[in-house]
Amino acid sequence: MSNPLVDLGQLNRLIASVACLDTDGLDVSASFLNREGIRLVLEGEATRQLPVMAGTVPSPEPYQLCGVTINLLKTNPIAQVYKAQMEANTVIGRIVVRPDATPLSPYDLFNVSIQGVGEQAYDGSDPGWAVRLQGTYYINSELYDG
Repeated sequence: MSNPLVDLGQLNRLIASVACLDTDGLDVSASFLNREGIRLVLEGEATRQLPVMAGTVPSPEPYQLCGVTINLLKTNPIAQVYKAQMEANTVIGRIVVRPDATPLSPYDLFNVSIQGVGEQAYDGSDPGWAVRLQGTYYINSELYDG
């Protein structure tokens, strides 16, 4: 029997980051983030199961919509940089989201745009300023080989 006590690894919230490859000044590292950090969600199905007479047929999707929430600090100038970018042009292009665990590779997202900003409290109790992004995450790359 193999040893069930395997090394489970560790998280490092200080390595999570967002790099904006097409728009200058929007890179985000831990020093710019509120406690909630960076959130990423893949939306929709990665593969559709299409019903047929005697079962289902899988149909892999070539991409998924991807949502990213960056919980910035409004006490840091980066929040104003994102606000100015939203006011000038919400399309920011390609970004790379680096997770908080080294075994997990970064997410390369395309056609990213600013979708909006979360609720803001101006009563001196919350330093957060959450900006929501959305873009395309390409999956099932083997579809292009056939």
